[in-house]
Amino acid sequence: MNLTARNPLLLSLFGLLLLMPVLAQAGEIPTLSLSLGESDDPDAWFTGLKIIALMTILTLAPSILIMMTSFTRVLIVFAFLRQAMGTQQSPPNQILVGLALFLTIFIMMPVWQKIDTQALTPYLNEQIKQSEAIDRGIAPLREFMLKQTREDDLILFLNAAKLKKPAKAADMPMYVLIPSFVISELRTAFEIGFLIYIPFVVLDLVVASVLMSMGMMMLPPVMISLPLKIILFVLVDGWHLITANLLSSFKM
Repeated sequence: MNLTARNPLLLSLFGLLLLMPVLAQAGEIPTLSLSLGESDDPDAWFTGLKIIALMTILTLAPSILIMMTSFTRVLIVFAFLRQAMGTQQSPPNQILVGLALFLTIFIMMPVWQKIDTQALTPYLNEQIKQSEAIDRGIAPLREFMLKQTREDDLILFLNAAKLKKPAKAADMPMYVLIPSFVISELRTAFEIGFLIYIPFVVLDLVVASVLMSMGMMMLPPVMISLPLKIILFVLVDGWHLITANLLSSFKM
């Protein structure tokens, strides 16, 4: 069986590459161009600037998702869980990231609903201006982040920026709040990870002690403890417990 018969997709792509010069001469291939030029209409410049701003936001969207939502805590806890169980790449990274993403959507849904109700919908209905929509949209996110951030971390960055503690939460600068929120999330995630590690470490110690007492020095303890850790995790409904404690750890 030849290559093209085993891979029809490869044949189709090869044929498309051959037909591209013909289609180009016929003028049937659509093109997209973005250019800067002179214009007397300010609205034309504003449209271009909006497109550039939108592309910038899309580029920074992963960082916004990671640094300003519950994604960091959830993913780190799942990574600790997999490492404590010693299952190597099971569940795979794609599964853990996907689960963390959907849990983040679930946790952040009340915040996003407030943003939609207070900022996005009025702005799309032309009831408020863009600057007011931005301020209204940041307010629910700032409120969520402040609830998860330790005061010591906020004071650290306020002192580093030589700023006084604001009297109101709405006056807290975002460039101070975001790094404070991130290191608070890291601390909380490591605390949860430590608690996850304890029962698995105890089980490893018990298995290693039993094997040594039986004189089975050459048998790796992990070969015995790994199935025991998996069955213990399944019997106690571990995924349910981990998820429930993760959800309850967020102050909503």
